[in-house]
Amino acid sequence: MLSNVARQSQWVQCVADVSHAEPSTRHVLRTRKQKIKDFLTFPLRAVALFEFDRWGLTSLRSERFDYAAPEVRGHCLDVGCGRHDLFIAKYCRRHGKGIDVYPYEGLTEAHLVEDITHFPFDDASFDTVTFIASINHVPRSKRDIELAEAYRCLRDGGNIVLTMGKPVAELAAHLAIYTYDKLFGTNHDVDMERGMEDGETYFVTEREIRRRLTSAGFVDIGRKLFWTQWGLNRLYIGWKPQLSARARLPVGHLPPLDSRLREAPVMAALGS
Repeated sequence: MLSNVARQSQWVQCVADVSHAEPSTRHVLRTRKQKIKDFLTFPLRAVALFEFDRWGLTSLRSERFDYAAPEVRGHCLDVGCGRHDLFIAKYCRRHGKGIDVYPYEGLTEAHLVEDITHFPFDDASFDTVTFIASINHVPRSKRDIELAEAYRCLRDGGNIVLTMGKPVAELAAHLAIYTYDKLFGTNHDVDMERGMEDGETYFVTEREIRRRLTSAGFVDIGRKLFWTQWGLNRLYIGWKPQLSARARLPVGHLPPLDSRLREAPVMAALGS
């Protein structure tokens, strides 16, 4: 395992690498005019703009970030961050950390997590945890464990944000990317670069997402459609309950005596 000093040094190097390749300021979210353009041109974008914005249009990757970013509440953990840790670097002003299991371009050892069933962070370290088009790449047998880790790392009142398309849309998208790479010799398909392990899937159904989030302890699970992708992609949000100060106390621990007296009825405090 890396020492804290080594990890800190590698995070600094990572920031330098991303700064060289990408703008250092926060990415500006799309205007309504841009969203209308993206809506009208979605069929073209779906087969030609996977990672990079071009022709005045938004790529599918940037679009996912654009929908997820407004839901981030503060310090963010992006699980399955991918190449260059772009969501944290561009959309969160580096106020957070990205982790992955594969050494994609632009990532350092500080990004890599060997055991996805245990995140290397303290309890209640983050305000938001994101799985942007990545929950399907967690093997089925480990999804509940990984979501439980996300819950553990969240502060009370924090949220989890996942994006996942409808099954037919996800299958079509993977086929489109694979075909595009074969025809034009590009390298957009990160699944082909890394390879898929047993238990990974090309999509996760809404029913499974809701069931697993509920099992992990999240409440008030909601869904938002990507209307600029004609509703074929969705964003799911769940919340870690906000516990009262008393509820957070360890078993056997009582508040200070004076506070207990203030809460008790006057007569009980006097012992009558």
